[in-house]
This record gives sequence, structure tokens and C-alpha cells, in this order.
Amino acid sequence: MGTDTGSRLISWGGPGTRATRLELFYDLVFVFAFLNVTGLTVNRPTGVGLFQGLLVLALLWWCWTGFAGLGNMVRADRGVLPVVGFVTVAATFLLVLSMPAAFVDQPGGLNGPLVFAFCYFLVRAAQLAIFGWVARPDPARFRRWLLLAALPVVATALLVAAGLVPYRLAERPLSTALQLGFWTAAVLVEYGAGIALGGSYWVVISAGHWAERHALMILIALGESIIALGLGGKSISALPLTGPVMTAAVFGVGIAAVLWWAYFDTLAFGVEQALHHAREPAARARLARNAYTYLHLPMVVGIIFFALGVKDLLAEAASPATPSWGEPLGGFWITVLYGGVGLYLLSLAGCALLVLRTVHWPLLAAVVMIALVALVALVAARLPELVAVALLSVLCVAATVAETLSEDGRRRQVRQLALEEQLAVEAAQSDWRRRHL
Repeated sequence: MGTDTGSRLISWGGPGTRATRLELFYDLVFVFAFLNVTGLTVNRPTGVGLFQGLLVLALLWWCWTGFAGLGNMVRADRGVLPVVGFVTVAATFLLVLSMPAAFVDQPGGLNGPLVFAFCYFLVRAAQLAIFGWVARPDPARFRRWLLLAALPVVATALLVAAGLVPYRLAERPLSTALQLGFWTAAVLVEYGAGIALGGSYWVVISAGHWAERHALMILIALGESIIALGLGGKSISALPLTGPVMTAAVFGVGIAAVLWWAYFDTLAFGVEQALHHAREPAARARLARNAYTYLHLPMVVGIIFFALGVKDLLAEAASPATPSWGEPLGGFWITVLYGGVGLYLLSLAGCALLVLRTVHWPLLAAVVMIALVALVALVAARLPELVAVALLSVLCVAATVAETLSEDGRRRQVRQLALEEQLAVEAAQSDWRRRHL
């Protein structure tokens, strides 16, 4: 798609477009959102609470991926887009504020489930309005857009029904099951339509922009894990610097660093290069959908689960009433902590298999070992907190070291290609600046 420099409302994106500072500003609200998802779930440490957190994360991710698609098609910091962005950021912020009451209305104020549903619709409608403006000159594209525009209407109606219907028809726990059913249907409508409509959703003009936006969200999620570790039940500055606190901090940060390495060392470069190589629109749309929108969601979920598992780790390690190696985690928290890291590593392996056609055996072996340790802990004994985190860090470090050392030359090739691209871009930018600035 060419660049339309004469448009005052919208400026088209280009094949070389990268993430703008305004898009990074948008992402700040999702940092707040992720923090609140962990807060929402930690206050309801049950299977139902965990599933509710998953549903909220899925809808938040769908809102964010609309931002990513919008910024890929048109320039987010030009024309009318900043105004639209600020409005939708405000709506997203209100959506996050309504999250604690998204399932059960709280006394005082507006109805929480209805506020969440309305804000979700406002965010999605603002995004789709821009897509509709872009599609209006082409009748065929505009008809496809009408199908897209109907989806948030249906999803919002299901969210409204989830807030109003269950508690009028049934008593708990049937009402809770009915409510979760409405929420699940809303998620399936959005994600199922993404599969059915395919290229109508994912028109990736700039592969670099698309890959960069998703990589930044992985970074944001990892940052959430660091924040959760340091700002759990008590500010880190108020904690005594004891041996258990230092041990928990080192192991927690170490796991986050290893999770960063597992994604950013090679995989992020390799998948982006594959997206650049897929120049046929339909093939690029499938790759953008499957490898990024769909497979990056469980990566983010896995990191958020890990953040949830370590949220109060330092505060509990510092407590004089806590045994040297911490309290036993319990089945729920072992599942969250180990399951989150396992889901993240499994998603990385799945992404590598789908895009690069390579099987990452060390990552898969780590997933199996993590699952076995969690299962033994659930059946035989409850692991103390520090033991659980230390063991998890050992498994993650061993997997990433084996993954790095066992490569057959592909890692070196991918990284060298990424370096050459970076140097070429820097040379072109320096040349332009010498001639124009």
C-alpha cells in the first residue's frame, strides 16, 4: 500500500514502518492491565478465579492486537490517529479499573460488569471505525469490514448477558458456571472469527513493525514479573536484606532473565525473518495470526502466571514467622508457578516448530521435567517456596544452556542475518541524516 502524504486524517504505514513512541505510550495502560490481572487472581486463588483471569487476559490481548494491527496499517502518530488513540486509552484504563467488579458487581458506583462490557465495546469500535474508514472506497473490502464490525457487538452482548442474566436465573454455583459460559462464548466469537475471516483481520504491511510490537509485549510481561517480585505484599525498600530475601530475589530475577533469553536470543529474530520472507499476503496473514496473535498469547499468559506465583515471595521470605525455606506452596500456587513457566516454554517450542520447522528438544524436555516436578509436589509433598523457585530456576537455566549450545549453526545464521540487517538500516539512516539534517 502506498504512502498517502496528502491525507490530513490518515497517513498510510509503509513496509519499513517501526513502532512509534505513541504506540509505546498506548502500551503503558496494558502494563497497568497486567498488574491488575495478577491482583484480580491473587485475591481469588481458586480454579474459577484463575479461569476468570484467563478470560480477562484474552479480551485484553484482543484489544491490544487491534492496536497493533491499526498501527501497522496507518501511522499511529499522524492525522486523527492520536486523538482516537487517546480516547481508546482512556476507555482501556476505565476497563482495567472495572476489572475487580467485571464478574461480580460491587456495592457503590456503576454496575461493574456493564462498565467492563461498555468499555470493551468502545475500544473495539474505535479501532474498527478506522479500519472501516480505510475500507470504504473498496466495496468488497467494506463488505468484509461489516462482518468484522458485527463481532464486538456480539461479544459485548454476551458480556452484558454475563453481567445480568446468571444471577437472575440461578443460584451459585450454577450462576457462576452460566456467567463463565457467556464470557467464554464472547472470547470464542472474537478468536473464532479471527480464524474464519483470516486475511480480513491480518493485513501486515510492515513485518518489522508487527514483530517489534509483539516482542515489546513480551518485554512488558517480563517487566510485570519483575514488578510483581519486587512490589508484592510489601515495598522492596521496606524488606530486611536477609539470606532468604536475597536468595528469592536472585532466583526470581534469574528465571525472568532466562525467559527473556529463550525468546530474544534467536527465536524472535528467526520468526521476524520468516514474516519478512512471507511476501504473499495470505501467507503473511496466516503467519501473523498463528505465530504472533495466537501463539504469543499463551507466552504472555505463562509469564503473567509466573508473576502471579512470585507476587508475594520476597515479603513472605522476609517474615520472621516464615521457615528458612518458606511456607509450603500448596497445589494451587505450584500449578500457577510451574504451569506458567511450562506454558511459556511450550509456546516457544510450538512457535519454533510452526515457523522455523525445528524441534527445540531442550525446551520440550524442560516442560516435561517441570510438569513432573509439579506433579510429584502435588501428590507427594508440598514444596517450600524457595525450594520451588530454586528448582524451577535450575530447570530453566539448564534448558536454555542446552538450547544455546546444541544449535547446529542455525542460531549463528539467524543472529548474523539480524546483525547485517541492523547495520544496513543504521547505515541508511546515517546517510539520510548526513544529506538532510
